[in-house]
Amino acid sequence: MTAVTIDTQVPKTPLYGPNVLLMGPSGTGKTHAIGTLVDWAAANGKEVCVLFTENGLETLLGYWADKSMPVPTCLHWHQQLTRPVSLANLIRAADDVGKLSYENITKMVDPNRSGANNSFHGILTSLSKFVDDRTGQDMGAADSWGLERILVIDSLSELSNAAMKMQIGNKPTASPSDYGVAQNSLMNLLRLLTQGTKCTFVLTAHVDRETDQVTQTTKLMVKAIGKALAGDIPPLFSDVIFTVREGDQFYWDTAAYGVDTKTRSLGYRSKLKPDFATIMDVWKKRGGA
Repeated sequence: MTAVTIDTQVPKTPLYGPNVLLMGPSGTGKTHAIGTLVDWAAANGKEVCVLFTENGLETLLGYWADKSMPVPTCLHWHQQLTRPVSLANLIRAADDVGKLSYENITKMVDPNRSGANNSFHGILTSLSKFVDDRTGQDMGAADSWGLERILVIDSLSELSNAAMKMQIGNKPTASPSDYGVAQNSLMNLLRLLTQGTKCTFVLTAHVDRETDQVTQTTKLMVKAIGKALAGDIPPLFSDVIFTVREGDQFYWDTAAYGVDTKTRSLGYRSKLKPDFATIMDVWKKRGGA
C-alpha cells in the first residue's frame, strides 16, 4: 500500500496593512503624529501618500521644519479642499430662508452642485489618480496599491462635509433623505479603503459628544455625518486611538473612559507615546512586511 503524505502546513496568506482611526479634539496632535508614520516609512522602504481635505499640510511639514530637518522624500501629498459657499450664494440662501417655508427649502435642488462644486467627486478622482503636489508624480489609484504604500486622509470631518455638499450643494438645509444619500456615499468609500485595499490606511477624525438617553452618560464618538454613523465607522478599523493633550504634552489613549477605542497593537493603556512606529513594527513582526 502506498503511503499518503498529508501537508499539515497552513497556507500563508498576505497580512494586509493595518487600518488606523486616529480621533480626538482639535489641537491634540493628530496631524502632527503622521510625521512618525512617515519616519517609519522612510526607515522601512515604504511611501506615504497623504490626502488633505482640510488645511493640515503646514502642521505636518512643521514636524520636520521645527527640528530643522528635511522632509523625507517618501512623503507625497495632495490637497483636495471643499470649496466654501460664496458670499453671493450665502446672500441668495438668506433670501430663500426669508421667503420660503422649511418644507419648501428641504425640497430645493441646487443646479450648480456638480462639476467643480462637487468636492466629494474631486476627492474620489484624487484617490483614483493620486498626483503628488510636491513632484507632480502620478501615484496611480489608491485601491491598487500594495504594501509598499500607506494612504492617509486628513480628515474625516471635511470628507463628511464634502459628501453632504455633493448631495445638497448650497441648499440652506438638508432633509432626512439627503443625510441618507451622503452617509451611504461616505460609508461606501470607507469600506473600500478599509476592506478593499491592501495598503495601510490611516484616517484622522474629530469627536462629538453623545448622551445616552437611558443612562444619561456622555460618550465621545467619531464625528461624521449626523449621529447615525458614529457606531458604524470604528468597526471598520483595526486600531481606534483617542488623542489627548495635557498642557504641552500629547498622548495616545486606548483605555479612555467614555470613548469607543480598540487596538490590536498597543494594548489598552493611557498616556501612550504618539508614535505610529509602535503599530507598524507589530504589524511587520506578525508578517505584514
